[in-house]
Amino acid sequence: MKIPFSYSLRNLWTRKITTLLTVSGMTLVVYVFAAVLMLSEGLRKTLKDTGSFQNAIIVRRSADAEVMSLVKRSEASIIETQPEIAQGQNGAPLISREVIVLVALPKTGTGQVGHVTVRGTSEQALALRTQVKIVSGRQFKPGTSEIIIGSSIAKRFKGTGLGQTTRFGLRDWRVVGIFEAQGTGFDSEVWADVDQIMNTFRRSVYSSLILSLRDSSLFQILKKRLENDPRLTVTVKREAQFYADQSEMMARFISILGLSLTIIFSFGAMIGAMVTMYAAVANRTTEIGTLRALGFTRKSILFAFLIESLLLGAWGGLLGLGAASLMQWVSISTINWQTFSELAFGFVLNIKISCQTFAFALFMGLLGGFLPALRAARLNIVEALRTS
Repeated sequence: MKIPFSYSLRNLWTRKITTLLTVSGMTLVVYVFAAVLMLSEGLRKTLKDTGSFQNAIIVRRSADAEVMSLVKRSEASIIETQPEIAQGQNGAPLISREVIVLVALPKTGTGQVGHVTVRGTSEQALALRTQVKIVSGRQFKPGTSEIIIGSSIAKRFKGTGLGQTTRFGLRDWRVVGIFEAQGTGFDSEVWADVDQIMNTFRRSVYSSLILSLRDSSLFQILKKRLENDPRLTVTVKREAQFYADQSEMMARFISILGLSLTIIFSFGAMIGAMVTMYAAVANRTTEIGTLRALGFTRKSILFAFLIESLLLGAWGGLLGLGAASLMQWVSISTINWQTFSELAFGFVLNIKISCQTFAFALFMGLLGGFLPALRAARLNIVEALRTS
């Protein structure tokens, strides 16, 4: 004989206070677990989507980030002649020489200083990054002290609004445009003319070259030729992979730290579930004996109590996941360990994270309720009926 599901559900409803307290504890743990996964995924997605699979990036051999890379002018001239490079509308190679510098700007409200990535780039930049769109103002003019600002920077830093003037590199720069980059890393950058940035910061070499391939299948041919050229000391990567690699170390740190805290909290939640279920067994000893006398097997009683604990986990999982989903509208900023500049990103919830979170909640419920359920199933019929 099997104990109906409604029996387990009614028992939890009867003990409203203890059920509510246990579910609340599980909800908090599940919320933290989901938020950590969403934060890590948000960082990965922001950097991964920054690059394009169609583009290749050339940096100095062994450089993990553009800010640490040096590409000589002579090397850039050689690279620009490669036949795999696509042509722009004007017939010129679709390639951009770029330089990366870090500047300190005051934040809006607090006045604290944050490090911002300034990208010296060319007129080809918008053609190479199709996800970047100027939403206010216009593109900077080459050879001038004009800049365009990523939307995340415009929201967080002083003097970065359209038409305003900001100062860095002992020079005033006028903001002539605001751009959005679909939540990618470019939203946290300032763009200016590459020659003006190099003159201002006394740079004689580039940080990287970005090019668009005529056909993405030509990547390996280009990579092999450039990396084997004795005149060059560069490495060639797909732009998407280059930025995705930058997210791994920091995303891994967030995951390890957050999950370590979650595991600690989960022990408390499982103990709460265990106490709740042990109390249920103690208060229902006579009831359990009656069920056994009516012919219900130990296995049925074990499953009935496990279902109760799984329901506790399921409710905690749904509530925690629901609370965590609200974090999708929150954007935070942190220091990118690869570039040492500020990077804005959001929380990302997907099906994989939802499934992992719900499975974690059920696991907490199952683990917390297993020992009490086992004790209920092993109660002696006669001794249980004598208890009143």
